[in-house]
Amino acid sequence: MTTHARGFPRSDRSVGKARDFVAALVGTDDRADDIRLCVSELATNALVHGTPRGREFRVYVTVEDGSVRVEVHDASGTRPYLCAPDDTADRGRGLRLVDALADDWGTSDRTGVGKVVWVVFKEALAP
Repeated sequence: MTTHARGFPRSDRSVGKARDFVAALVGTDDRADDIRLCVSELATNALVHGTPRGREFRVYVTVEDGSVRVEVHDASGTRPYLCAPDDTADRGRGLRLVDALADDWGTSDRTGVGKVVWVVFKEALAP
């Protein structure tokens, strides 16, 4: 099992940097686009809803036996949930994408302040 971690400051550029960080680890395998999209959604949520000024969010990527687990840690204790936005709403669809693309996802407590939102992609990478 290999785990990589990196912190990202509260900045609009951090979502792309988080996506690039994970993309470099998962390469171009079949599910790489799905993984990158989910990282974008979770990083955006952490940036918008979970990271106060002067703080950062952290991304952990664990690769084991071809499966990928991505965790996004932020400073908010508020748990995300699936929304049912109106057709004209411009927000609220991110976790629906995560739910559709990942094999599993959820939230958990973390030591200290905040929460972890995680996604798992089983057999995502060629051995």
